[in-house]
Order: sequence, then C-alpha cells, then structure tokens
Amino acid sequence: MEMQYNIITIATNCVAILLVYFTWRVLNWVWFRPKKLEKCLKQNGLKGNPYKFPSGDMKELRNKLKEARSKPMNFSDGILQRIVPLFHDAINKNGKSSFVWLGPNPTVLITDPEHVKEVFTRNYMFLKQIHPNPLGKLLAQGLANVERDKWAKHRKIINPAFHVEKLKHMLPAFYQSCSKIVSKWEEIVPKETSFEIDVWPDLQIMTSEAISRTAFGSSYEEGKIVFELQKEQAEHVMDIARTIYIPGSRFLPTKRNKRMLEIAKQVQTTIRRIIDKRLKAMDAGETSKDDLLGILLESNMNEIQQHKSKDFGMTTTEVIEDCKLFYFAGQETTSVLLVWTMILLCLHPEWQVRAREEVLQVFGNEKPDFEGLSRLKIVTMILYETLRLFPPFPTVGRRNPQDAKLGELHIPAGVLLLIPTILIHYDKEMWGEDAKEFKPERFSEGVSKATKGHFSFIPFGGGPRICIGLNFAIMEAKMAITVILQKFSFELSPSYTHAPIAVVTILPQYGAPLLMRKL
Repeated sequence: MEMQYNIITIATNCVAILLVYFTWRVLNWVWFRPKKLEKCLKQNGLKGNPYKFPSGDMKELRNKLKEARSKPMNFSDGILQRIVPLFHDAINKNGKSSFVWLGPNPTVLITDPEHVKEVFTRNYMFLKQIHPNPLGKLLAQGLANVERDKWAKHRKIINPAFHVEKLKHMLPAFYQSCSKIVSKWEEIVPKETSFEIDVWPDLQIMTSEAISRTAFGSSYEEGKIVFELQKEQAEHVMDIARTIYIPGSRFLPTKRNKRMLEIAKQVQTTIRRIIDKRLKAMDAGETSKDDLLGILLESNMNEIQQHKSKDFGMTTTEVIEDCKLFYFAGQETTSVLLVWTMILLCLHPEWQVRAREEVLQVFGNEKPDFEGLSRLKIVTMILYETLRLFPPFPTVGRRNPQDAKLGELHIPAGVLLLIPTILIHYDKEMWGEDAKEFKPERFSEGVSKATKGHFSFIPFGGGPRICIGLNFAIMEAKMAITVILQKFSFELSPSYTHAPIAVVTILPQYGAPLLMRKL
C-alpha cells in the first residue's frame, strides 16, 4: 500500500514539474523573451511599438492588408501601402532603424544598403528565416532553405544546370512555349481591330509550359496538377504567415491543415514518379536529358561517384524538394515579371514603341537567338525597371542564431531580420525624387551605375545566395517580350483595375485585361 502511495506521489510530482516547465516555456515565449529583446533593441537605438501580448502588430497588419485589398488604387498612389503597409508605416513613424512585432517575435527592418549587403554576404551568420509554423515548409524547401555546408553542397550540385551554356540549349523550349500562347492570341484577335484578352492566365500557362519543358522535358499538361497544387499551397502558406503559430497546432485535424498535408503528398508523389522514371532510364544506359532535372541527376551522380560516398550527394527527397522549387519559383517569378512589364508598357507606350523598334531591328520577324537577346539593351532596361517597381518577392527574411553587429547596430540573438526589398527599391534617397516613376533610362549604363554602387537593387537577393535562376528568368522574359512585341501592340483595357497584391509574389488582383492589336 505504501509502495503504491509512493508511486502515485512520484507520478504526481512529475506531472507538476512538467506542468511548471511547460508553463514557464509558454510564458517565456509570449512574454519574458519578447520584453527582454524589446529592451535590448531600444537600448541599441532602434524604435518600435511596445510589445502587445500576444500578437504584437499582427492584428494591425491583417487589418491593413484587408483594407488595401478591399479597393483598387490609382496608378499615382504607389504600391507600398498595399503590399507592405505595416513596414512602410513603421519606417515613416520610427525611422529606418526600426522594428515591428510579428507575433512575439521582434523583427528588425534592414533598409541601409550597407547593412543589406552585409546580411546577404555573411550567409553563414545570417540564416534564412524559418517559418514559425512547420506547415509553411510544405511549399518548397530545397536550395532556397538549406543552410551552411548543406547549402554549399546543394549549390555545387545544382550549379551546372544553370550555366549559361546550358541556358542556350533551353532557348528552343522558351520559344516554343511563347509561340504557343502568341499563336492562340493570333487566332482570337481579329485583323485591324483591337480585342480584349486577360493576358495574366496565359502568361502563367506560358511560363508553366516553359519550366515544364526546360526542367522536366515534359509538357505543361503533364505537370499541370503540380502548378495548380503549388499555387494553392502558396495561398495557404501566406495565410498562416499572418497568424500566430501555437506550438503543436499543426497536428490539429483542421480543414486547412489536412488540405496542406494532402497537397504536399500529391506533389511529392507526382514529382517522385517523374524522378524514378528518369533514374530507371539512366540505369538502363540512356543518356541524361539536357533539362534541369537531367543535369541535376547527372551532377548528383558524378558527385557521389567522385567521392565514392552517397553522403556527398543529394537524397531523392532532397531532389524532390528542389524540383518543387523549380516548379514554383521558375514559373512564378517570370510570369509576374512579364505581366507587370506588359502593364507598364501600356502605361508608357513610348517605351513600348522603343522596345519594338529594337526587337525588329535585331530580329525582324525571325526567331530570336541567344546572341540577339543578349544585345537587347532597351528591353533589358525595361525589365530591370519593372523588377525595381514590382520585385517578385517584396520582402526577404533572415535570422541570426547568435549576437551580431551590422555597422553600429547590435542585433541580439533570436531577432528576425526583414529586408523590405520593395521599400529599398522605392527609396528616394537611393533613386531620387522620381523613385515611384517608371524610368528605364536609369539602367542605360547598367545596374552599378543606376545604384551608384549601392546594394539597392535586389529583386533576386544578393551575395553568395543570390537566386540561382536569375539568368534563367531574365532570358525567358526577354524571349517572351520579344515574341509578343514582334506580333502585337497592346494597351490597357477600360476594364483593367489596378490592384497589386502580395501572395508570396506580387500579383494583379483582378488580372490584366489588355486590348491586343495585331501588327
């Protein structure tokens, strides 16, 4: 009896200790740690709102975004208040050295170009921001989210797939994908009159087709399910990013949680099937295809054989994650670049005329080639200015696991760092009083001259971890704009509503209806 009493007592004490421990962990997470970090940041000269338990500035962020999405905007307004209202207001109120609260996490806004350069360059110190909700990782991991030595290994294996010489071989696939959509438009646009087409869905299909062909040697139809699923997953990820993650809530059988897991499983199964089919063909002695997947698998196999160990290569799961990244980033970044380029050329028809004159001078009506695309100076200037005004990813997150210094700023361990790309691109101190205006001539002498040597043009990030697909995206965009300009002139339809929104990338909320006219 006494033994039974002792066992009950010990069990009760253990439960009490665990309860106290977890209570302390929760209190530290939602109160003591945030208040300690807030004090530290203010002592170091940073300004921000006092911490509000438990959501910080998240409620204000959601309200501002909801209000912004409820109505369209004028072209003259600029897009900062629609895309990054919380960060824009914080800097206006507290200056460039400021912080906001994303839940119980203080987030320092990094806008000084020298600080931005340091964050991007010291990639072993400042790591990629981890989504607080583990379900956020379901969209895509791969090269974009691995760190340090693992990142270096992955980058080395993937690099050959994005070499300039390899990109040259991908131009026919780019051309085929662009021609398919342009031919569709030619069929429905009557002669000698304009016809309204919402080009946004077609541009998405065009870039989806291009990444399907160049990454997997397949057609858009084969990978269509992956694009649709990844697009839905991106919306879920953005939704949960604007809520506070309660540890363990990912295991709750909510409708969204179940759907996100279901999407992840479907995407993984589809891509694994493609990879397994390719590996079997390679084992049977077939030469690897000259697409991203083929080059990646061959590079991975060479790395393993060279070191005689699988530890030096990537696992099939890791390859799948990189393929998910190819599918999403490869399609999304180029389609948004193209849609905003076409919209801006409608708003500034003189630049549309100049771009078309250059295209016809270089190619006439002939099929574009690599050397000719490389000589398109005006088209390049237009694309760069579009990337400045509508960067594909409006913000970039980092974290520092240990104390760090950025110039005179002391950043305590555990603070999130946020580089608001779009705010830097619109900074009048960097770009002049006309920073909100579309002026491609800024880039007439290249990026370095346009930025006066500052780290202030970062549509694809920077430093060692600059987007590996940068040249891929620019080359595909040049091909698409060239083929479109050869066949059509275009202007905004009266039904066009200007309403950019951020769903991972910056999208046109109501599409892009344009009046297309055959040349």
